[in-house]
Amino acid sequence: MARAAAAASSTGPGRDCPLCPRLMEFRLDARAKEPLWHNAPVPSFGPADARLLIVGLAPGLRGANRTGRPFTGDYAGDLLYATLCDYGFAEGVYEQRPDDSLKLIDCRITNAVRCVPPQNKPTPAEINTCRRFLNTTIADDPRLEAIVALGRIAHESLLRAVGAKLSAHPFGHGAQHDLRLANGRSVRLYDSYHCSRYNTNTGVLTPKMFQQVFAAVRAALPR
Repeated sequence: MARAAAAASSTGPGRDCPLCPRLMEFRLDARAKEPLWHNAPVPSFGPADARLLIVGLAPGLRGANRTGRPFTGDYAGDLLYATLCDYGFAEGVYEQRPDDSLKLIDCRITNAVRCVPPQNKPTPAEINTCRRFLNTTIADDPRLEAIVALGRIAHESLLRAVGAKLSAHPFGHGAQHDLRLANGRSVRLYDSYHCSRYNTNTGVLTPKMFQQVFAAVRAALPR
C-alpha cells in the first residue's frame, strides 16, 4: 500500500510502479527476457515549461519500452521527430536512441499510459489509473498553450484529465478544441491520427496530413 501511495503522489511513476498489476507483470516478464532494455514506466521528454505538449498512447514494446524515451526506437518516432525538427520544435539528429543529439524546443512529449501494455492495448482501467500522471504533467506546466493528441485514446484521456465533455469535443484528425484548465488558463487541443506504422502504411495518415497539424500549432505558437 505504501508503494502504491508513493507512486500515486509522485510527478511520475517510479521504476517499479505497482498501480496496474497487469502492466507490472508484463514489465517484469520483459525484464527477464531483455535485461538490458529500459522495461519501466517511460518518463516525459522535453522541458517541463514547454508551450506545446504532445500526448501519445503508450510506449511501444521495442521502441520506448526498450530505449526509455518516448517515440524512440520505432517508426512512429521517425515521422514525429522529423516533423518536429521541420517546424522548429526540435533540433539535432534523431538516431532512434536516447543518447543522440536530439533536443526538444518548447515542446514536451508524454503518454496517456506510461508503461508498455500487452499487444499495445491498455485497458480502460489502466488508462484511468495512469491519468493522474497526465494530470500532473498538465498542471505543473506554467506556460502550456497547446496540446497535440495522437489518436483517439490520447484525445479522450486528455479531455477527462481537464474535465471536458467528450461529446462536446469529438475526435477528428485536424480538429481543434479550446479547453479551459482547472486553474482557469485556456489551451487549444489539436487532434491527429497516431503516427504509427500501421496508420501510415494503410494511408490513414500521410506525412502531409501530419505536417499540417504541426503547421497549425506553429502558426499559433510563433517562435
